[in-house]
Amino acid sequence: MKMNVSTSTPVISVKPVVLSALGRGEDLQVRVSAPATGSQLPIIIFSHGFGNSLDGYGPLVDYWTAHGFVVIQPTHLDSRTLNLPLDDPRTPLIWLFRVEDLKLILDKLDFIEASVPGLSGRLDQSRIAAAGHSWGGQTVSMLLGARVLDAYGEQGEDMSDSRIKAGVLLATPGLGGADLTPFAAEHFSFMNPSFSDMRTPTLVVAGDHDQSLLSTRGPDWFTDPYFLSPGSKSLLTLFGAEHSLGGIAGYNIAETTDENPERVALLGQLTWSYLRDVLNLDDFSWLEAQKALKEDANPLGRIESK
Repeated sequence: MKMNVSTSTPVISVKPVVLSALGRGEDLQVRVSAPATGSQLPIIIFSHGFGNSLDGYGPLVDYWTAHGFVVIQPTHLDSRTLNLPLDDPRTPLIWLFRVEDLKLILDKLDFIEASVPGLSGRLDQSRIAAAGHSWGGQTVSMLLGARVLDAYGEQGEDMSDSRIKAGVLLATPGLGGADLTPFAAEHFSFMNPSFSDMRTPTLVVAGDHDQSLLSTRGPDWFTDPYFLSPGSKSLLTLFGAEHSLGGIAGYNIAETTDENPERVALLGQLTWSYLRDVLNLDDFSWLEAQKALKEDANPLGRIESK
């Protein structure tokens, strides 16, 4: 697929920027990556999948930052770099700590901006998106308006945040209940979402070969955030993609089961163009990207919108 994108620029990356986090047990460490030049830069807050860290997802982060976005990546408590014991009292609540991590970043944007040499005065805090992969997608969905249902089917707390103007959900789990395996239902009670209030504009990305060990359903499970949420949404289905979507978690990640650099490159372009559109940075990138994908003789995916 060929499309016109802005010329890439050099990138700076600083880690760790440490945010004081009372009640978390330890401070929150984030990585900040940004174009070396430019002003009024839009922001992506990225939530990693289980076990990853602020060092992950280079293939996407590098593309986004080289093309005009500032990306902020926290290390959540489930990261293998922290090695939190299973019997730690925080373990059952990590899904909540994850959401609080993202909200803390939003609260501390001025501090983060001032902590990175050369970044001061260059952020556009009116244009903030949140993106996440796998468990990170579940985390981000909460800020977009998704809510967790309790054992009686009642909606839990509304954790949405109006500062987030757009979302990108990558291989994000779908409904709970009977759609979960017995193991998942027993150990991950938070995997019981309602998307009925997830109104923030969002691009949902699903691989049509992504068979989760946590669900009794097939790859369509990962399309639930699109089909079961209201408002403006788009769904990108990647052909042949498994949970790593071609290898987005890193350049040399052993867990990647479907390595496909072309697919990863496409995902970078499409997510970039979607966010350019929904954050009102231009009115042509997303239309051009959809047209190019549709006209490709051997497309790697398809897009639908509502």
